[in-house]
Amino acid sequence: MSARTPLIAGNWKMYKTEAQAEDYIQALLPLLSSVDGVEVAICVPFTDLRAMVDSARGSRVEVYAQNMHQEPEGAFTGEVSPVMLSDVGVQGVVLGHSERRACFGETDKALALKVPAALEAGLRPILCVGETEEERDNDDTERKLRQQVRDGLARVPDERLAEVTIAYEPIWAIGTGRVASAEQAQEAVAFVRALVGDRDQRAAEGVRILYGGSVKPENAAELLGQADVDGALVGGASLDAECFAQIVAAATR
Repeated sequence: MSARTPLIAGNWKMYKTEAQAEDYIQALLPLLSSVDGVEVAICVPFTDLRAMVDSARGSRVEVYAQNMHQEPEGAFTGEVSPVMLSDVGVQGVVLGHSERRACFGETDKALALKVPAALEAGLRPILCVGETEEERDNDDTERKLRQQVRDGLARVPDERLAEVTIAYEPIWAIGTGRVASAEQAQEAVAFVRALVGDRDQRAAEGVRILYGGSVKPENAAELLGQADVDGALVGGASLDAECFAQIVAAATR
C-alpha cells in the first residue's frame, strides 16, 4: 500500500468570474466535509486567487495558480511572480500545462527555471508532461516524457524532488473526450516514476504522479485505482462542484 496521499486538483483554465467562483466554492465545501485521506486543490485564474484563498481558508481545499514567471520581480509586463502568489496565500502552481506549451510557447528550458523557483517561494509545483497523438502513434512517448521530466527537474536538488508533483497528461486526451485506458495511464505514470528513480530512488517512491486527461466521475475510480497513479489533474469536470466532489470521493476508495 502506497504511503503517498492522493491529490485531486481541478484546473479551471480560463473559466469563472469572481462571483461564479464564490458560488462554486460555497457549493463544493459542504460536499467535501466528510472526505478524508485525500488532498484537494483548485487551480484558478489569477483574478480569482485572493477570493478563493479567503473562502477556502480553514477547509481541506487548497488554492493553486495556473502559471507564474520564475523571477521574483522585474520588467515582465503581464507576468506574475512566485513571491506575489505566496503573498496572496496561494499554496501551489501548475507549470507546463500542454495548453501553455502549445498556445504560448512554454519551453522545457523555461520550466527548468520555474519549478525550482516555485519551491523556493514555498509553492507546491505541479509539473505537467505528456505526448501528442502523433508522438504516441510514432512510439515516441517515452522519448518525449524522458526529455520533459529530465529538463523540468534539472535544477531541483535530489532532496527536494519528492516535493514536486508531476501530472502525466496525454495531450490527445485533453478536451477531446478521449481518455487513456487505465492500463495506458499506469504504464506512462510508472515510466515517469522510473525516470525520477534514475535521479533518486527514494524520491521516486515519494513523488506524487497524477493522471490528467478527460477524467470524469465515470472513469475516475478505475484510473485512480492504478498502482502508480496518485491522483488526477481534472479539467472540464472540475468546473461543476458536484462532479468534482465525486472524483474526490473516488480517490478515497
